Amino acid sequence: MAAATARSVPAPARPAPTGDDIAALAKALAHPARIHIVRLLLEKRTCIGCDIVDEVGLAQSTVSEHLRILKAAGIITGEIERPRICYSLNPASLRPLAALLDAVFEAGEPEPSVC
Repeated sequence: MAAATARSVPAPARPAPTGDDIAALAKALAHPARIHIVRLLLEKRTCIGCDIVDEVGLAQSTVSEHLRILKAAGIITGEIERPRICYSLNPASLRPLAALLDAVFEAGEPEPSVC
């Protein structure tokens, strides 16, 4: 009996992010408190909600709304560890925005234009 040969199946290609996708990421980051939360999670790797509230210095309900926006955009994840939620960054979600910014910087300074 011949052994079956294993074939590697390529992963399905993901569609390129649209302008709407990149704009949604930028919009989710477009508040100083949300930038503060992202930097905090970058530094600490994971953080429970009450520690984020203490660090950001805003009302718990306000921080919860900022966390909801970041989570809806996929920028952070929140895992329930009863009775708390432990938040962490999802760096892969920011790749489309990073790629756009990289392209801008790689293009260099534009030549003066008459337009």
